[in-house]
Amino acid sequence: MTAPSEPNPPETTLFDGHPALIGSIPRLMIAIATLGIGAIYFWIQSNNVKYLVTSQRVVVESGIFSRNIDTLELYLVNDIELEKPFGQRLLGTGNVTLIGQDQTNPTLRLVRLPLDVRTLYEQLRQDIEKCKNLRRGYYREG
Repeated sequence: MTAPSEPNPPETTLFDGHPALIGSIPRLMIAIATLGIGAIYFWIQSNNVKYLVTSQRVVVESGIFSRNIDTLELYLVNDIELEKPFGQRLLGTGNVTLIGQDQTNPTLRLVRLPLDVRTLYEQLRQDIEKCKNLRRGYYREG
């Protein structure tokens, strides 16, 4: 353990982007069945949500005309869940749910993440523990 006077580690970006456009088999089927009209709807829906996941916080920005920004500091997270339904596994996406102590929005769900969600999940677990340790007044590297 080190003294509380040690500076905070720098905040690093783990993911910065939008949910996957299709991301699951049902959405793919809708896009095919509607001859692409569903894909246009999914594109609008996907481009109006932006995720920023860092080593210290998660920010979800959403909305078309009015923007809503929801932030969850990682030291407030009590539990993290990884969900990879069959249809999303086939298309390489998944969902991460953060359950925290935030009064306004205790559950923050990141859906159809277009990356290796298992790696993001594991990194978030480590960063949550680091943030909690920093908050308690000590930090241990490694």
